[in-house]
Amino acid sequence: MNVFDEFRQRELLADCTDAVELPKRLSSGPIVLYCGFDPTSDSLHVGNLVPLLGLRRFQLSGHHPISVAGGATGLIGDPSGKSTERTLLSVDQVEANVASIREQLARFLDFDASTNTARLVNNADWLTKMNAMEFLRDVGKYFTVNAMLARESVKRRMESEEGISYTEFSYSLLQAYDFLVLNDRFGCTLQVGGSDQWGNILAGCDLIRRLKGTKAHGLVMPLLTTASGTKFGKTEAGAVWLDPSLTSPFRFFQFWLHTEDGDVGKYLRFFTFLDRPTVEQLEDTARMAPELREAQRALAREVTRMVHGDEAVARAERASGVLFGEDISMLPAEDVLSVFDDVPSSTVTADKLAGDGVAVVELLASSGLTASKGEATRLIRGGGVYVNNRRVTDEKARLRSGDAIDGRLFVLRKGAKQNHVVKIG
Repeated sequence: MNVFDEFRQRELLADCTDAVELPKRLSSGPIVLYCGFDPTSDSLHVGNLVPLLGLRRFQLSGHHPISVAGGATGLIGDPSGKSTERTLLSVDQVEANVASIREQLARFLDFDASTNTARLVNNADWLTKMNAMEFLRDVGKYFTVNAMLARESVKRRMESEEGISYTEFSYSLLQAYDFLVLNDRFGCTLQVGGSDQWGNILAGCDLIRRLKGTKAHGLVMPLLTTASGTKFGKTEAGAVWLDPSLTSPFRFFQFWLHTEDGDVGKYLRFFTFLDRPTVEQLEDTARMAPELREAQRALAREVTRMVHGDEAVARAERASGVLFGEDISMLPAEDVLSVFDDVPSSTVTADKLAGDGVAVVELLASSGLTASKGEATRLIRGGGVYVNNRRVTDEKARLRSGDAIDGRLFVLRKGAKQNHVVKIG
C-alpha cells in the first residue's frame, strides 16, 4: 500500500500541500522527509508518538526519514498551540534534553538500515552559526509581515492580553530555514508534523520555492483530543512521558488500558501497526462487549511494547493484577511500588519485625490508615482489612520480615480503595 493511502486509511491525514501530486511522487520512488522535535523537556511524551510513528511508517514504506532535534529552535520556543509565552531554557538545559531525546528517537527509527537509513540531525549545527544580518538578509527578506500575522497561532496570541514576543514571532522563519537546509544537504522534499505545524511547514515550502524554484511538500497529522474533550496525553498526574523514570511502564500501560470506548478504534489506527481487519475486529468487540476491554488491552500491549519492550508489557500485566485484588506477595517490589507510587507511605524499622513481629492493628494505627487500634480491630472483625491484598481475619495477626514483599514493604488496605504502603527502613 502507498504510504499516503495508509495515512488516509488510518485517518492520519489532516492536510497536505497537494493531494494529487504528493501521492504520485510517493509512488514513483523513495523520497527524503523530515519531522522536527523541539527539546522543551528531557523526554518526549505520548503526543509526540503520532508524528514519530508517522516517520516510522514512511521508513517501512522505503522512504528516507530525518528526525531533527531542535537544539536551536528549542532555545526559542514554538508559539503554535500555546496561549502564553514559553519559559526560555538555558543552552545547557537544551543540550541535555537533546541528548535524552536522541535515545528515544532511536527506538523507533532504523539508523542502520541497509537501503533507507534514517538520519538524526540537530538544527543547532546550522542555525547557531548564522548571525543576525545573515538571517535577516537570507531568510527574513522572503517573508512578509502580513502573511506572518495571518497565521492562526500568531493571531490568537496577538489577540491575547500577553501578546507575542518577536522571539516567538520569528520561530516560523527558523523552521522554514531548517527545511531549506535539509533540502540542500539531503534532497529533503517533504516535511511532516502535527496540524499545528501547518503554517510553519508552508513557510518552508514557500522559502524553497522562492530561493530554488523547486517544489516541496507538507503533510500534517491530526492533533488529538479525547472523546470527552480533554487534551490527549494529560492525566491527573500530568503528562504521560516516554521516559520510564518519568512515567513508569505500568502507568504507561494503564494510560492506554483506560482509553475510552469512543477513542479506542482511532488510537489503534494512530498508534499501532495492526492491520485494518484486526483493528476493525477489535472495534467490533469494543462495541458488542465493551466490558471485556479487549481493544484497550491490545492497544496497551502494542504501544507499551514499542516504547518499553516485551518484558515491560509482561510486568505491567502482572502488576495490573494488583488492581483487581490478586495476591501480590510474590511480585517484585518495584512493580508494586509503581502501582502505588502516589498513595501515602510510612516506614517501619526492621527491628520491629524481628521475633514475634508487629501487630497488624498497630501498623494500621501508626500509619494513619485507621484512627486507632480499636478501629483497626473492628475493621478486621468486619473483613475490611487487607495486607498485600490478602484479607486479614485474625485481629491478633502479626507481621514479620518474611511476610513483606521482596522483604521490603507491605501494602495495607482499608475497605475497597484506601491503600497505604509501609516500607521497611
